[in-house]
Amino acid sequence: MGGVFVKPITGVKGEIRVPGDKSISHRAALLGGMAFGETHVTDFLLGQDCLSTLKCLRELGVAWERQGTEVWLHGQGMDEWREPTNILDAGNSGTTFRLMLGVLAGSPFSVTLTGDDSLRSRPMRRVTEPLKQMGARILGRREGNLAPITMQGGYLQGQSFQTEVASAQVKSALLLAGLRAKGETSVQEPSRSRDHTERMLRGFGVEVHSSGNLVKLQGGGRLTGQEVSVPGDISSAAFFLVLGSLVEKGELLLPEVGINPTRTGIIDVLKAMGADIEFLKSSEICGEPRATLRVRPSHLKGIELGGDLIPRLIDEIPILALAASLAEGETVIRDASELRVKETDRIARVAEGLNALGAKIEELPDGMRIHGQRTLRGGEASSFGDHRLAMAWAVAGMLSQEGVSVENMTAADVSFPDFLEIIKKVVL
Repeated sequence: MGGVFVKPITGVKGEIRVPGDKSISHRAALLGGMAFGETHVTDFLLGQDCLSTLKCLRELGVAWERQGTEVWLHGQGMDEWREPTNILDAGNSGTTFRLMLGVLAGSPFSVTLTGDDSLRSRPMRRVTEPLKQMGARILGRREGNLAPITMQGGYLQGQSFQTEVASAQVKSALLLAGLRAKGETSVQEPSRSRDHTERMLRGFGVEVHSSGNLVKLQGGGRLTGQEVSVPGDISSAAFFLVLGSLVEKGELLLPEVGINPTRTGIIDVLKAMGADIEFLKSSEICGEPRATLRVRPSHLKGIELGGDLIPRLIDEIPILALAASLAEGETVIRDASELRVKETDRIARVAEGLNALGAKIEELPDGMRIHGQRTLRGGEASSFGDHRLAMAWAVAGMLSQEGVSVENMTAADVSFPDFLEIIKKVVL
Protein backbone atom coordinates (compact mmCIF):
# COMPACT_ATOMS: atom_id res chain seq x y z
CA MET A 1 0.00 0.00 0.00
CA GLY A 2 1.59 3.26 -1.11
CA GLY A 3 4.89 1.47 -1.90
CA VAL A 4 7.60 3.26 -3.90
CA PHE A 5 11.13 2.46 -5.01
CA VAL A 6 13.71 5.10 -4.07
CA LYS A 7 16.88 5.07 -6.19
CA PRO A 8 20.41 5.92 -5.05
CA ILE A 9 21.70 9.44 -5.72
CA THR A 10 25.15 11.04 -5.62
CA GLY A 11 24.39 14.61 -4.60
CA VAL A 12 21.91 17.36 -3.79
CA LYS A 13 21.98 21.09 -4.37
CA GLY A 14 19.42 23.82 -3.79
CA GLU A 15 16.92 25.10 -1.25
CA ILE A 16 14.15 23.22 0.51
CA ARG A 17 11.50 24.93 2.61
CA VAL A 18 10.27 22.32 5.07
CA PRO A 19 6.62 22.37 6.25
CA GLY A 20 5.56 24.24 9.38
CA ASP A 21 6.43 22.79 12.75
CA LYS A 22 3.95 20.08 13.73
CA SER A 23 4.12 20.71 17.49
CA ILE A 24 3.65 24.46 17.09
CA SER A 25 0.83 24.08 14.55
CA HIS A 26 -1.12 21.87 16.98
CA ARG A 27 -0.69 24.37 19.79
CA ALA A 28 -1.53 27.40 17.66
CA ALA A 29 -4.83 25.78 16.69
CA LEU A 30 -5.71 24.72 20.23
CA LEU A 31 -4.83 28.02 21.88
CA GLY A 32 -6.50 29.97 19.09
CA GLY A 33 -9.67 27.97 19.69
CA MET A 34 -9.46 28.63 23.45
CA ALA A 35 -8.77 32.36 23.09
CA PHE A 36 -11.00 35.39 22.84
CA GLY A 37 -10.78 37.03 19.42
CA GLU A 38 -9.28 35.98 16.11
CA THR A 39 -6.05 34.05 15.78
CA HIS A 40 -4.32 34.08 12.41
CA VAL A 41 -1.80 31.28 11.83
CA THR A 42 0.62 31.33 8.89
CA ASP A 43 2.65 28.35 7.60
CA PHE A 44 0.33 25.93 9.41
CA LEU A 45 1.31 22.31 8.77
CA LEU A 46 -1.20 20.61 6.48
CA GLY A 47 -0.24 17.11 7.65
CA GLN A 48 -3.00 14.74 8.72
CA ASP A 49 -2.21 15.08 12.44
CA CYS A 50 -2.67 18.85 12.58
CA LEU A 51 -5.80 18.67 10.45
CA SER A 52 -7.18 16.24 13.05
CA THR A 53 -6.79 18.97 15.69
CA LEU A 54 -8.70 21.45 13.52
CA LYS A 55 -11.49 18.94 12.89
CA CYS A 56 -11.86 18.24 16.62
CA LEU A 57 -12.09 21.97 17.32
CA ARG A 58 -14.88 22.34 14.77
CA GLU A 59 -16.82 19.53 16.46
CA LEU A 60 -16.51 21.53 19.69
CA GLY A 61 -18.02 24.62 18.10
CA VAL A 62 -14.88 26.57 17.19
CA ALA A 63 -15.27 28.36 13.86
CA TRP A 64 -12.24 28.48 11.56
CA GLU A 65 -11.31 28.89 7.91
CA ARG A 66 -8.26 27.79 5.98
CA GLN A 67 -6.68 28.98 2.75
CA GLY A 68 -3.58 27.00 1.89
CA THR A 69 -1.27 27.12 4.92
CA GLU A 70 -3.11 30.06 6.52
CA VAL A 71 -5.72 29.41 9.21
CA TRP A 72 -8.09 31.87 10.89
CA LEU A 73 -9.66 30.74 14.18
CA HIS A 74 -12.56 32.77 15.56
CA GLY A 75 -12.20 32.13 19.27
CA GLN A 76 -14.93 33.08 21.75
CA GLY A 77 -13.36 31.55 24.84
CA MET A 78 -13.89 28.01 26.13
CA ASP A 79 -17.17 28.88 27.85
CA GLU A 80 -18.70 28.96 24.35
CA TRP A 81 -17.48 25.48 23.44
CA ARG A 82 -20.32 23.01 22.99
CA GLU A 83 -20.77 19.34 23.69
CA PRO A 84 -20.01 17.56 20.40
CA THR A 85 -22.65 15.40 18.77
CA ASN A 86 -19.98 13.00 17.49
CA ILE A 87 -17.03 11.14 18.95
CA LEU A 88 -13.87 13.20 18.45
CA ASP A 89 -11.45 11.37 16.16
CA ALA A 90 -7.76 12.24 16.63
CA GLY A 91 -6.70 9.93 13.79
CA ASN A 92 -3.06 8.96 14.31
CA SER A 93 -2.24 12.06 16.36
CA GLY A 94 -1.10 11.43 19.92
CA THR A 95 -0.58 15.18 20.34
CA THR A 96 -4.19 15.92 19.41
CA PHE A 97 -5.46 13.24 21.77
CA ARG A 98 -3.33 14.00 24.83
CA LEU A 99 -3.52 17.79 24.63
CA MET A 100 -7.27 17.65 24.00
CA LEU A 101 -7.66 15.57 27.17
CA GLY A 102 -6.03 18.39 29.10
CA VAL A 103 -8.05 21.10 27.42
CA LEU A 104 -11.36 19.29 28.06
CA ALA A 105 -10.62 18.14 31.62
CA GLY A 106 -12.50 21.08 33.11
CA SER A 107 -15.36 21.26 30.60
CA PRO A 108 -18.94 21.04 31.88
CA PHE A 109 -19.92 18.37 29.34
CA SER A 110 -18.93 14.87 28.22
CA VAL A 111 -16.64 14.11 25.28
CA THR A 112 -15.41 10.79 23.90
CA LEU A 113 -12.11 10.72 22.04
CA THR A 114 -10.76 7.95 19.84
CA GLY A 115 -8.21 7.44 17.07
CA ASP A 116 -6.96 4.94 14.54
CA ASP A 117 -5.74 1.42 15.33
CA SER A 118 -2.27 2.66 16.22
CA LEU A 119 -3.47 5.43 18.53
CA ARG A 120 -5.92 3.13 20.31
CA SER A 121 -2.97 0.93 21.34
CA ARG A 122 -0.84 3.78 22.73
CA PRO A 123 -0.77 4.41 26.51
CA MET A 124 -2.61 7.43 27.92
CA ARG A 125 -2.32 6.77 31.67
CA ARG A 126 0.49 9.28 32.13
CA VAL A 127 -2.04 11.96 31.16
CA THR A 128 -5.29 10.54 32.50
CA GLU A 129 -4.03 9.67 36.01
CA PRO A 130 -2.78 13.19 36.88
CA LEU A 131 -5.91 14.70 35.34
CA LYS A 132 -7.98 12.49 37.63
CA GLN A 133 -5.94 13.80 40.57
CA MET A 134 -6.96 17.31 39.50
CA GLY A 135 -10.62 16.28 39.57
CA ALA A 136 -11.42 15.19 36.01
CA ARG A 137 -13.76 12.25 35.55
CA ILE A 138 -12.34 9.86 32.97
CA LEU A 139 -13.53 6.51 31.66
CA GLY A 140 -11.67 4.31 29.19
CA ARG A 141 -10.29 0.91 28.42
CA ARG A 142 -7.87 -0.52 31.00
CA GLU A 143 -8.84 2.10 33.56
CA GLY A 144 -8.37 5.02 31.24
CA ASN A 145 -5.08 3.91 29.72
CA LEU A 146 -6.35 3.15 26.20
CA ALA A 147 -8.72 4.91 23.81
CA PRO A 148 -11.59 5.32 23.31
CA ILE A 149 -11.66 7.55 26.40
CA THR A 150 -14.62 9.52 27.71
CA MET A 151 -13.86 12.77 29.49
CA GLN A 152 -16.74 13.94 31.69
CA GLY A 153 -14.91 17.03 32.87
CA GLY A 154 -15.04 18.21 36.42
CA TYR A 155 -14.17 20.90 38.93
CA LEU A 156 -10.38 21.04 38.76
CA GLN A 157 -7.96 21.83 41.55
CA GLY A 158 -4.39 22.77 40.71
CA GLN A 159 -1.74 20.24 41.73
CA SER A 160 2.03 19.87 41.81
CA PHE A 161 3.28 17.04 39.61
CA GLN A 162 6.66 15.38 39.32
CA THR A 163 6.77 13.30 36.15
CA GLU A 164 8.89 10.19 35.71
CA VAL A 165 9.58 10.86 32.03
CA ALA A 166 10.24 14.15 30.24
CA SER A 167 7.25 14.47 27.92
CA ALA A 168 6.04 17.68 26.30
CA GLN A 169 2.64 16.11 25.66
CA VAL A 170 2.11 15.22 29.33
CA LYS A 171 3.41 18.58 30.54
CA SER A 172 1.27 20.48 28.03
CA ALA A 173 -1.89 18.55 28.87
CA LEU A 174 -1.47 19.34 32.57
CA LEU A 175 -0.72 23.02 31.96
CA LEU A 176 -3.74 23.36 29.66
CA ALA A 177 -5.93 21.71 32.29
CA GLY A 178 -4.40 24.06 34.85
CA LEU A 179 -5.83 27.04 32.98
CA ARG A 180 -9.30 25.96 34.17
CA ALA A 181 -8.23 24.79 37.63
CA LYS A 182 -8.38 26.62 40.93
CA GLY A 183 -4.98 27.62 42.21
CA GLU A 184 -1.55 26.76 40.87
CA THR A 185 -0.56 23.86 38.63
CA SER A 186 3.12 22.96 38.40
CA VAL A 187 5.03 20.28 36.52
CA GLN A 188 8.56 19.19 37.47
CA GLU A 189 10.28 17.01 34.85
CA PRO A 190 13.44 14.89 35.21
CA SER A 191 14.86 16.76 32.23
CA ARG A 192 13.57 19.58 30.08
CA SER A 193 11.14 18.65 27.29
CA ARG A 194 10.21 20.93 24.38
CA ASP A 195 8.72 24.19 25.63
CA HIS A 196 6.46 25.35 22.78
CA THR A 197 3.37 25.35 25.01
CA GLU A 198 4.93 27.64 27.60
CA ARG A 199 6.22 30.05 24.96
CA MET A 200 2.90 30.20 23.15
CA LEU A 201 0.83 30.59 26.32
CA ARG A 202 2.91 33.67 27.14
CA GLY A 203 2.29 34.98 23.63
CA PHE A 204 -1.47 34.58 24.17
CA GLY A 205 -1.27 36.57 27.41
CA VAL A 206 -0.97 33.89 30.11
CA GLU A 207 1.66 34.28 32.82
CA VAL A 208 3.82 31.15 32.90
CA HIS A 209 6.82 30.73 35.20
CA SER A 210 9.72 28.46 34.25
CA SER A 211 12.82 27.61 36.23
CA GLY A 212 15.04 24.78 35.06
CA ASN A 213 12.80 21.75 34.59
CA LEU A 214 9.91 23.28 36.58
CA VAL A 215 6.95 25.05 34.94
CA LYS A 216 3.93 26.52 36.73
CA LEU A 217 0.89 28.72 36.14
CA GLN A 218 -2.18 29.99 37.97
CA GLY A 219 -5.67 28.96 36.92
CA GLY A 220 -8.04 31.45 35.36
CA GLY A 221 -5.69 32.89 32.76
CA ARG A 222 -7.41 34.55 29.80
CA LEU A 223 -6.09 33.93 26.30
CA THR A 224 -6.30 36.64 23.63
CA GLY A 225 -6.17 35.83 19.91
CA GLN A 226 -2.81 36.41 18.22
CA GLU A 227 -0.87 36.41 14.97
CA VAL A 228 1.20 33.21 14.93
CA SER A 229 3.95 32.53 12.40
CA VAL A 230 4.96 28.86 12.45
CA PRO A 231 8.65 28.15 11.74
CA GLY A 232 9.80 25.20 9.65
CA ASP A 233 9.80 21.88 11.50
CA ILE A 234 13.28 20.83 12.59
CA SER A 235 12.06 17.22 12.79
CA SER A 236 11.32 17.42 9.05
CA ALA A 237 14.57 19.28 8.37
CA ALA A 238 16.46 16.44 10.09
CA PHE A 239 15.97 14.15 7.09
CA PHE A 240 17.68 16.68 4.81
CA LEU A 241 20.44 17.39 7.33
CA VAL A 242 21.34 13.69 7.27
CA LEU A 243 20.93 13.39 3.50
CA GLY A 244 23.03 16.51 2.86
CA SER A 245 25.73 15.25 5.24
CA LEU A 246 26.09 11.83 3.64
CA VAL A 247 25.79 12.40 -0.12
CA GLU A 248 29.01 12.63 -2.13
CA LYS A 249 28.60 16.25 -3.26
CA GLY A 250 26.44 19.36 -3.12
CA GLU A 251 24.92 21.73 -0.59
CA LEU A 252 21.44 22.26 0.84
CA LEU A 253 19.85 25.38 2.30
CA LEU A 254 16.85 25.02 4.63
CA PRO A 255 15.33 28.46 5.31
CA GLU A 256 13.25 29.53 8.32
CA VAL A 257 13.72 26.33 10.36
CA GLY A 258 12.80 26.50 14.05
CA ILE A 259 15.88 26.25 16.28
CA ASN A 260 14.19 26.21 19.69
CA PRO A 261 16.95 24.93 22.02
CA THR A 262 14.65 22.20 23.37
CA ARG A 263 14.50 20.79 19.82
CA THR A 264 18.03 21.17 18.43
CA GLY A 265 19.49 17.96 19.84
CA ILE A 266 19.68 16.51 16.32
CA ILE A 267 21.94 19.35 15.21
CA ASP A 268 24.13 19.03 18.30
CA VAL A 269 24.55 15.29 17.72
CA LEU A 270 25.22 15.55 13.98
CA LYS A 271 27.84 18.24 14.63
CA ALA A 272 29.43 16.05 17.30
CA MET A 273 29.59 13.30 14.67
CA GLY A 274 31.38 15.68 12.30
CA ALA A 275 28.54 17.14 10.22
CA ASP A 276 29.08 20.46 8.41
CA ILE A 277 25.97 22.42 9.47
CA GLU A 278 25.81 26.21 9.77
CA PHE A 279 23.17 28.65 11.05
CA LEU A 280 22.49 31.59 8.72
CA LYS A 281 20.07 34.53 9.07
CA SER A 282 18.91 33.83 12.63
CA SER A 283 15.84 35.64 14.03
CA GLU A 284 13.05 35.25 16.57
CA ILE A 285 9.37 35.53 15.59
CA CYS A 286 6.39 34.91 17.90
CA GLY A 287 8.73 33.80 20.67
CA GLU A 288 10.35 31.03 18.61
CA PRO A 289 13.93 31.29 17.24
CA ARG A 290 14.54 30.31 13.63
CA ALA A 291 17.39 30.27 11.12
CA THR A 292 18.44 29.20 7.65
CA LEU A 293 20.44 25.97 7.94
CA ARG A 294 23.20 25.11 5.47
CA VAL A 295 24.48 21.53 5.26
CA ARG A 296 27.37 20.14 3.20
CA PRO A 297 28.78 16.60 2.78
CA SER A 298 31.02 15.40 5.59
CA HIS A 299 32.58 12.30 7.15
CA LEU A 300 30.56 11.22 10.18
CA LYS A 301 31.88 9.29 13.17
CA GLY A 302 29.99 7.31 15.79
CA ILE A 303 29.29 8.67 19.28
CA GLU A 304 27.45 7.70 22.49
CA LEU A 305 24.36 9.62 23.54
CA GLY A 306 21.69 9.52 26.23
CA GLY A 307 20.46 11.35 29.31
CA ASP A 308 19.03 14.87 29.04
CA LEU A 309 19.87 15.00 25.34
CA ILE A 310 17.26 12.39 24.38
CA PRO A 311 14.09 14.52 24.93
CA ARG A 312 15.64 17.12 22.60
CA LEU A 313 15.81 14.66 19.67
CA ILE A 314 13.37 11.87 20.50
CA ASP A 315 11.51 12.19 17.18
CA GLU A 316 14.73 12.30 15.16
CA ILE A 317 16.22 9.02 16.38
CA PRO A 318 15.03 6.98 13.34
CA ILE A 319 16.92 9.21 10.89
CA LEU A 320 19.82 9.57 13.34
CA ALA A 321 20.11 5.78 13.43
CA LEU A 322 20.45 5.80 9.65
CA ALA A 323 23.20 8.42 9.90
CA ALA A 324 24.99 6.31 12.52
CA SER A 325 24.78 3.20 10.34
CA LEU A 326 26.74 5.08 7.66
CA ALA A 327 29.24 6.64 10.08
CA GLU A 328 32.68 5.39 11.02
CA GLY A 329 32.74 3.44 14.28
CA GLU A 330 30.07 2.58 16.82
CA THR A 331 27.12 4.67 18.00
CA VAL A 332 25.23 3.81 21.20
CA ILE A 333 21.82 5.35 21.98
CA ARG A 334 20.45 4.92 25.51
CA ASP A 335 17.65 6.33 27.71
CA ALA A 336 15.22 6.31 24.76
CA SER A 337 12.64 3.79 26.02
CA GLU A 338 9.97 6.38 25.16
CA LEU A 339 10.41 5.21 21.56
CA ARG A 340 8.70 1.95 22.50
CA VAL A 341 5.32 3.74 22.71
CA LYS A 342 5.40 6.00 19.66
CA GLU A 343 3.38 5.39 16.46
CA THR A 344 5.23 2.09 16.42
CA ASP A 345 7.85 0.53 18.69
CA ARG A 346 10.50 2.63 16.99
CA ILE A 347 13.44 0.87 18.63
CA ALA A 348 12.33 -2.49 17.26
CA ARG A 349 11.19 -1.20 13.88
CA VAL A 350 14.30 0.91 13.25
CA ALA A 351 16.61 -1.98 14.09
CA GLU A 352 14.55 -4.41 12.01
CA GLY A 353 14.30 -2.07 9.02
CA LEU A 354 17.93 -0.98 8.88
CA ASN A 355 19.23 -4.52 9.41
CA ALA A 356 17.10 -5.64 6.47
CA LEU A 357 18.84 -2.99 4.36
CA GLY A 358 22.31 -4.21 5.31
CA ALA A 359 23.08 -2.25 8.47
CA LYS A 360 24.35 -3.79 11.73
CA ILE A 361 22.18 -2.75 14.69
CA GLU A 362 21.66 -4.42 18.07
CA GLU A 363 18.42 -3.60 19.85
CA LEU A 364 18.80 -2.50 23.49
CA PRO A 365 15.95 -2.22 26.04
CA ASP A 366 16.18 1.59 25.95
CA GLY A 367 17.93 2.23 22.64
CA MET A 368 20.32 0.59 20.19
CA ARG A 369 23.93 -0.15 19.40
CA ILE A 370 24.81 0.73 15.81
CA HIS A 371 27.94 -0.55 14.08
CA GLY A 372 28.74 1.99 11.37
CA GLN A 373 30.04 0.64 8.07
CA ARG A 374 29.91 3.52 5.55
CA THR A 375 27.80 1.54 3.07
CA LEU A 376 24.19 0.38 2.99
CA ARG A 377 23.12 -2.32 0.58
CA GLY A 378 19.43 -1.49 0.19
CA GLY A 379 16.38 -3.72 -0.21
CA GLU A 380 12.84 -3.56 1.17
CA ALA A 381 11.48 -1.87 4.30
CA SER A 382 8.02 -1.10 5.67
CA SER A 383 6.99 2.10 7.42
CA PHE A 384 4.35 0.19 9.41
CA GLY A 385 2.25 3.34 9.03
CA ASP A 386 4.85 5.45 10.88
CA HIS A 387 5.59 8.72 9.05
CA ARG A 388 9.12 9.07 10.41
CA LEU A 389 10.07 5.55 9.36
CA ALA A 390 8.68 6.15 5.86
CA MET A 391 10.89 9.20 5.38
CA ALA A 392 13.93 7.55 6.98
CA TRP A 393 13.67 4.60 4.59
CA ALA A 394 13.32 6.97 1.62
CA VAL A 395 16.54 8.74 2.62
CA ALA A 396 18.15 5.32 3.12
CA GLY A 397 17.24 4.48 -0.47
CA MET A 398 19.03 7.59 -1.74
CA LEU A 399 22.15 6.74 0.29
CA SER A 400 22.16 3.00 -0.48
CA GLN A 401 23.95 1.01 -3.17
CA GLU A 402 20.87 -0.66 -4.68
CA GLY A 403 17.93 1.53 -3.64
CA VAL A 404 15.08 0.83 -1.23
CA SER A 405 11.50 -0.21 -1.85
CA VAL A 406 9.45 1.55 0.85
CA GLU A 407 6.12 -0.03 1.73
CA ASN A 408 3.37 2.46 2.73
CA MET A 409 5.34 5.58 1.83
CA THR A 410 2.06 7.53 2.08
CA ALA A 411 2.47 7.44 5.87
CA ALA A 412 4.80 10.43 5.41
CA ASP A 413 1.73 12.60 4.74
CA VAL A 414 1.15 12.79 8.50
CA SER A 415 3.90 15.39 8.85
CA PHE A 416 5.40 16.01 5.39
CA PRO A 417 3.05 15.83 2.40
CA ASP A 418 4.88 15.51 -0.96
CA PHE A 419 8.14 14.58 0.78
CA LEU A 420 9.58 12.69 -2.20
CA GLU A 421 8.44 15.24 -4.76
CA ILE A 422 10.22 17.99 -2.86
CA ILE A 423 13.46 16.00 -2.62
CA LYS A 424 13.45 15.39 -6.38
CA LYS A 425 13.82 19.14 -6.95
CA VAL A 426 17.30 19.20 -5.38
CA VAL A 427 18.77 15.90 -6.62
CA LEU A 428 21.84 16.39 -8.81
